[in-house]
Amino acid sequence: MESRHLSNILLIITLSQICTAQNDITLSVFTVTSKSMTVRWSGHTGASSYKITATPKNSPEPSVFAQFSGSTVMGSVNSLSPNTVYRMRVEAMDNAVNVLSSAETEEMTAPEVPLIEKAYSKRSDSITVEFGIVSGATGYIIRAENDNGFFSETPVLKSPETVVGLDPYTDYTLSVMSVNVGGRSQPSLPVDAKTVLVAPNLRSSSPSSDSIMITWDPVNNAVLYTLVMIMEGSDTRDKLNTSGTNMTYSGLQPGTTYCIKGNAWDPEGNQGDDITICQITRPPVPGDVQVQLTPGRSIDLAVYWQSVRGADGYIAVSSTGQNCSSNEEVYCIISPLSCSQNHSITVVAQNAAGYSDPSQPQDLLTFPCPPDVVWIKEVTPGNCSVMWSDIPWVDYCIAYVKRDDGLEENCNTTGRSCHFQCKCGYTYLSTVFAYNQAGSSPPGQIVNYTTIPCCPEDVSVSLISTETLEISWSAVRGAELYETIAADGSEQIHCNDTAPVCALSDLTCDSMYSVVVRPCSEIRGCNNTCPAHTRQTAPCAPVILSVTQVNSSTVQVFWTPTNTQANYSIIAEGQTDSLSCSSSGTSCYMSVTCGSMYEVSAYATTTAGLSLPSYAVPLETGPCCPEYLNVEQVTQSMTNVTWSPAIGARSYITSLTSPRGHAKCHTMDTDCLLGCITCGTSYNVSLEAFSITGHKTECTYQGFSASSCCPSSVKLYRMPNSTLRVNWRYSPGLYNYTADLYGTRSNYTCSSTAGANTCDVSEILCGEVYTVVVAPLTKDGTKVTFCPRKLYSVSCSGNTVGMVIYRGRRSVG
Repeated sequence: MESRHLSNILLIITLSQICTAQNDITLSVFTVTSKSMTVRWSGHTGASSYKITATPKNSPEPSVFAQFSGSTVMGSVNSLSPNTVYRMRVEAMDNAVNVLSSAETEEMTAPEVPLIEKAYSKRSDSITVEFGIVSGATGYIIRAENDNGFFSETPVLKSPETVVGLDPYTDYTLSVMSVNVGGRSQPSLPVDAKTVLVAPNLRSSSPSSDSIMITWDPVNNAVLYTLVMIMEGSDTRDKLNTSGTNMTYSGLQPGTTYCIKGNAWDPEGNQGDDITICQITRPPVPGDVQVQLTPGRSIDLAVYWQSVRGADGYIAVSSTGQNCSSNEEVYCIISPLSCSQNHSITVVAQNAAGYSDPSQPQDLLTFPCPPDVVWIKEVTPGNCSVMWSDIPWVDYCIAYVKRDDGLEENCNTTGRSCHFQCKCGYTYLSTVFAYNQAGSSPPGQIVNYTTIPCCPEDVSVSLISTETLEISWSAVRGAELYETIAADGSEQIHCNDTAPVCALSDLTCDSMYSVVVRPCSEIRGCNNTCPAHTRQTAPCAPVILSVTQVNSSTVQVFWTPTNTQANYSIIAEGQTDSLSCSSSGTSCYMSVTCGSMYEVSAYATTTAGLSLPSYAVPLETGPCCPEYLNVEQVTQSMTNVTWSPAIGARSYITSLTSPRGHAKCHTMDTDCLLGCITCGTSYNVSLEAFSITGHKTECTYQGFSASSCCPSSVKLYRMPNSTLRVNWRYSPGLYNYTADLYGTRSNYTCSSTAGANTCDVSEILCGEVYTVVVAPLTKDGTKVTFCPRKLYSVSCSGNTVGMVIYRGRRSVG
């Protein structure tokens, strides 16, 4: 808390709990002002109150007391005397006002509060404060505040003192506190003061030798400006007021220094900071200028003049752009002189303000120059011209031309060019001298010109691979590098080499290339007039689109015709044979063997040569058909089909098909059981052979006819004279049937005519169990062996057949 807020305040801190085991109390001074002290002590066990006594040490003033509760550990003692040493004593007392413990310390109060007598501002960033001296104070603190939140305290030793670092034209509240070893007093009564305006930022220049211009930026809150000008060495002052921000003084003396002081005024009529700047006027024009050439090994130009007032130096300037300068001497030397120049010399004086006006010009003419620029141009191949830039003050020129083999020639002309013959592969050197009445120019620029290298005449272009051309030729004069270009209309291939041979690779197949060999030199570049040579690359490798198997022994190969005009050859390489076909179209047929593997590739042939082979396409022909296939009927509805192994076959699908149904079997074996066939039906027999990759061959064999159906409802009846009748229900169709009875002691057979469904067996032995089988006959007269069997028991009745009893069915076999 600020000390100014502690005056006349009794600070009491009440603790809700004091947990201490101390037997001795300690005391320390917390805050000191000129009339109060705030002390802090440690709590004491059992204390119900604390008494603070402040006794002046070297003064007859009475002691001052303060009483606090037992829960308080800090408090203030007021009404003390300023600048006085007090003995501070704290006593811890119980309820009976007995002293339990005590502690003492000494501290001095702060001095008296000083009084501000005056506060004023002479500078825009400071305020000076005058205040009364206080007895016992070892120093003072000046406090400055404003409404914008500014706050500063400046320690000082005496009065008056100045607070700095303030803002211009701003209101401040100032107060002073006295300080000694005990602390600081309360602030004095505040005083208000305002800083003055800043000085204008004067900028000066001298536009001419008799004028000075002053400019400045507007000063915030300024309503008027005052300028005072005085000439160096004079007491005369020129004062003026203005509300503007610039002022020009005219009619001044050249080369003379003037000092200008300026300040701003605020609306209240207060004068702000002042600033003084000094400005010299430009010097007068130098007089009596003379120019002349200086003798010696090198010819120079000397310039003389008379000195003028206020000049720090002089500069002599020529119309050619050359100049010389001097600070103390009244002459200078322009060197070196240039040829063919008409010098116009002026002299200017200079000082800090700038340059004076130039003197009257003095003229001087020099000797001629060689041409600035000389060049050689080849107008047409073999015809060159030496040309040069325009030269002033010249009567005629002589051009010299020398070839690199020693041949030399020259020409004399009043123009700007000379002509000569220039052959390919040579370098020519040339220089030009200019002449006038003063004599010859200095040696001029030496230029060289190299004609373009000659074209080779024995260019050979060879096809060394399908897409590579080799070009060779004899070396030619002037060539440092050879650039070979092959172009086919859509692309260009470049080859650069110093040797007279080049290989151009990665060319486009089946393309007609125009090949040009261009000799090049570093100076002239490449000869673009050399003739072209044509050569066609080998045909492009065809791309096989597909290989289609037309039938078991023929395939058709399709490819992309990648060339303009070409014949194509197809080669199929197998493990045991090699096949081929050719065509100028896009496909051809090839006879192949079943169950084989081939690698098929294609070549293109043109008059340029043979192409690279196409990427190989694998060809797998369908597997061969088995050499034989047998169908054997196992039961009335099941057949067993067997066949021989087929070359290239991995699996088989065997089918029996008819209008009344079909049967199919998929197997990796060479036999298969087919069920669900219909008796008495003719079937088409086929087999599909599959390779390991899924290629299929369809094989057709002789048809198969299923045997006639076994009769149903077979029954056995007793007839007279030991005869048994076999009866059945026959299937559609005129079939012959045979009935067999198998007993343990005898077997019997009877047959029926076509279309009949009964037959009789005579002289049967009774007392026997018979197995009865009725089966149709096949076309070749054989008996079907898989018809069902029924058991009948035939008893005896006397000596003849008795009852016939059905005993059930038994399986075949």
